[in-house]
Formats: sequence, C-alpha cells, structure tokens
Amino acid sequence: MKLIKFILVGFIFGIVLTKSEAVSWYRIYEMFQFQSFHMYGIIMVAVMTGVIGIQLIKKFNVKDYSGEPICIDDKEPSTMRYLLGGLIFGLGWALVGSCPGPIFILIGAGFTTVILVLLGALIGTFLYGVLKDKLPH
Repeated sequence: MKLIKFILVGFIFGIVLTKSEAVSWYRIYEMFQFQSFHMYGIIMVAVMTGVIGIQLIKKFNVKDYSGEPICIDDKEPSTMRYLLGGLIFGLGWALVGSCPGPIFILIGAGFTTVILVLLGALIGTFLYGVLKDKLPH
C-alpha cells in the first residue's frame, strides 16, 4: 500500500505527457525535422525541473521513502560517453518515434504495436548490461 503514491504519480505523469502531446509521433517527427519548438520546450522544462529538484535534494538533505538520505554523486567528466550515448539514444528515438517513458503510456493508450518497441528497448538494455565493461566509460 506504501507504493500507491508512486503508481498515482505515474498515472498523473502519463496524463500530463499525453495531454501535452509529448507522446505524439507527429510532435517527435516535427522536433527532429526542426519544424516546431513544442518538444524542445517540454524537454527544457523537464531539464530545469530536474536541475532544481536535484539542487533542493542536496540542499535540504532529502531522504527517500525508506528514510535513507538521497546521495547523488557527481558525474565523471567525459565527453565521448555522453556524445556516443546521446547519439544512440537520439537515433533510436528518431527511428522509433518514442523515448522510453512514453512507451508505457502508448501501450496503456492501446497502441499495442509499441510492445515491439518495448521489447527492443529491453533487449538493448540487456545488451548494454552484457557489454558494459567493454564500452568506454
């Protein structure tokens, strides 16, 4: 019963993404064709929310739901890993028309063909786990 709040936040997040058209293939297509600012605006709001949230967590020593302090380590300075990872992520996003979060929203909305995208994402995650030690980090 303790996890119900997380399920509710997930439903609210899904509704917000759906209503803002962030899960729309057309909006994603517009973004990658540089035809619309819509998705870039959503991404900027998400990034700023994350930055502010992390700063608040660090400043107020926020604890997780089990009472343990949240510890956020600084990222290692490395350009190549972020460029390579961003390139792979962006190519997958452009080819499929969905990033990981909206996959579940689209399946929940009845777009069952997106199950194939979910399977591809899971296979890619598994392959990363297998190859992680051989990749540049």
